[in-house]
Amino acid sequence: MNNFSFYSPTYFCFGKDTENEAGNLVRRFGGTKVLIHYGGGSVVRSGLLDRVKKSLEDADIPFAELGGVQPNPRSGLVYQGIELVKKEQIDFLLAVGGGSTIDSAKAIAAGAVYDGDFWDFYSGKRIEKALPVGTILTIAAAGSEGSPDSVITNEDGMFKRGASGDAIRPRFSILNPALTQTLPPYQTACGITDIMAHLYERYLTNTKEVEVTDRMIEALLLTMVHEGPRVIADPNNYEARANIMWAGMMAHNNSCGVGRSQDWNSHNIEHELSALYDCAHGAGLAVAMPAVMTYVMDHDVMRFAQAAVRVWGCQMDFACPENTAKAGIQAFRNFLTSIGMPKNFEELGAKEEDIPKLVDVLCNGDGRKGSISGFVTLTEEDCTNIYKLML
Repeated sequence: MNNFSFYSPTYFCFGKDTENEAGNLVRRFGGTKVLIHYGGGSVVRSGLLDRVKKSLEDADIPFAELGGVQPNPRSGLVYQGIELVKKEQIDFLLAVGGGSTIDSAKAIAAGAVYDGDFWDFYSGKRIEKALPVGTILTIAAAGSEGSPDSVITNEDGMFKRGASGDAIRPRFSILNPALTQTLPPYQTACGITDIMAHLYERYLTNTKEVEVTDRMIEALLLTMVHEGPRVIADPNNYEARANIMWAGMMAHNNSCGVGRSQDWNSHNIEHELSALYDCAHGAGLAVAMPAVMTYVMDHDVMRFAQAAVRVWGCQMDFACPENTAKAGIQAFRNFLTSIGMPKNFEELGAKEEDIPKLVDVLCNGDGRKGSISGFVTLTEEDCTNIYKLML
């Protein structure tokens, strides 16, 4: 296990009707004027936005609003939010929605106290200072409600990049599983896939002797294998929703990733898909991850075989562990298909002729130098071969 430091200060308020605590929590964590940041649609139609506003009014906290966050959140709205925050002298960001809304709020929070272009943080500069952010989660997926991370799509070139820093970990996050019960099955499945991807990206490590976090990751993957089909079959299953929501937070606040190297190549490869085609991030991961796993499996066959046995219940083939590793990858692929996720480029809406463009932006865009690194360093040729495996 590697040396590590870990700081995770987010206050979690979990359970039914907890969104009504928003005003008290904003005040508790120092907010005196709030920007409510949200997407639109269901947050408005469900009455959630009105309940949040009432909670702030009851706590005598003034607020402004900025809606319009899209899936794969855009840089343009971030710039608009930064300008609004400065103009209105706002000192607290409240994100009401899923990972896209939270990531957008984090970007605004960092950019509002920075003299340069907020995109500097998405080009390698670490976030050291930001306005405080609180969240009210409406989909279990990205884990941004407990993480120090944010991903934004740059509209000048349409590519996605991430930023990180403990300064953008939410001060509080309100997690009411009932708010996810109205999600369409497809969006629920996308969330489940994203959660599992966050776990696998940490599981694929070159660090030895990390049994504690291995077992934590395996336990959370087993939870998703159990609860995923239950919630797809019965969207109103509150207990299944609750377990998935808490697993989603645990998957990405990095408690499962400390002391070990991590991968993230599957995420990088998928980011170009959702940036170009505007597909759901989870759907893109469902196509990308099995392809990446298949391509890099020989780098550490026993790690894949271990997951196959411990998570997917495969029998260990000691004479040929490659068979076990392959069976585990296939079991993962079968699970994703069973909950309604796409399995290839065609179902995702991607095009073979775009592969050169995808690879060029992935490996050379925004300062990269012909490769991406993680569990295995992947060259342009490698990435081309992986995208072709998705066909």
